[in-house]
Amino acid sequence: MVSLLALLAPLLSLWLWSPLIPSHRRAFWWCVAITTVLGTAPALLIYAMRNEVLDFGLLSHLQLVSGTLFAAIALGLVLCIVRDLLWLAVRAWRGPRSAAPWRRPRWTATGMVALVLLSTYGTIQGTRLPEVREHTVALPRLPAALDGLRIAVLADIHATPVNNATYVQGLVERTNAARPDMVVLPGDLIDGDAPTQSGNIAPLAGLQAPLGVWSAPGNHEYYSGYDAWARVFQRLNLNYLANEARVLDVRGHRLAISGVGDPAYGRLSQQNADPQVAEGVPPDVVTVARQAQAGGAELHILLGHQPKMARSYAPHGIDLQIAGHTHGGHIRGMDQWIVAPANDGFVRGLYEVGAMRLFVSSGAGLWPGFAVRLGVPSSIDVLVLRRAAP
Repeated sequence: MVSLLALLAPLLSLWLWSPLIPSHRRAFWWCVAITTVLGTAPALLIYAMRNEVLDFGLLSHLQLVSGTLFAAIALGLVLCIVRDLLWLAVRAWRGPRSAAPWRRPRWTATGMVALVLLSTYGTIQGTRLPEVREHTVALPRLPAALDGLRIAVLADIHATPVNNATYVQGLVERTNAARPDMVVLPGDLIDGDAPTQSGNIAPLAGLQAPLGVWSAPGNHEYYSGYDAWARVFQRLNLNYLANEARVLDVRGHRLAISGVGDPAYGRLSQQNADPQVAEGVPPDVVTVARQAQAGGAELHILLGHQPKMARSYAPHGIDLQIAGHTHGGHIRGMDQWIVAPANDGFVRGLYEVGAMRLFVSSGAGLWPGFAVRLGVPSSIDVLVLRRAAP
């Protein structure tokens, strides 16, 4: 989305400020230039991050500001459509003189100021520590003895100098207070390089659950130095599962918890030991399904970061996939029109995918490049497993 809008920013800027052309040509070109620069800034900052052009602490704060303005410009597309449709409708109904006010420059300027304020509010919402939200998940194969099992989900933390160790400590405290039986972290825990940024997630070592804390990779782990971060996660006792299943004895039954690699596998990163060699592993659901079956699992829970993979995972005996990646869609409207189609129709909440259930978390953190949330709050999710009625 960031790259697409960066490419379209010049065209959107021309359309947005077109009411200035008749009487304010110089102002028109200044507004177009400034809007184009702001629209492309997030993509340039991503490039700077991946090539270590700027200090990551400074860069992440710049991303927060540019992401806010980026959201306002993206919403400017809606402003253009509404403004010009109303102008055309009034022009056709009552003539050019009556339609003229809809294209007055001051209304476009006022609209953009309002959108910047709205995006700023959305960023404030996105950077708040999330609340705990419980969700009931009915599973047909759940053994009766496991009815009521509580699984806390911390997805998409994206720990950075913006949402740093203090923020993560707040997540840990709220999660522990929910008294889960198990904690899972289905990817995108971090951003930045492990040697300088690992302190941001150090509080995750304080997560407590009788059945353990389990994690799996997301696409940002691949962007940020997969191997180095994998070692950090293991040091924090996060039980990092990459194409691996573990079978646990729980209340007299066999429960498999597994994690797969991410489809982002194969991308090169400056954070890798050798930037010309891709680190990590591709998703391999066949391997984890075999491991779960070999361990006699009666129930299989899979951590698979991207929900768009759900239809390919479902036929392999998975009972529940826990995913993230979408951040819930960020903004009402954008969630269903843009984010859901890009993720095979999945954006947040619970879905039935054949015999498998898919839960997509809205995420417990923020990516500074686009932290805006409007109507889609972040959350610490607690899944309460229930035995489905026959």
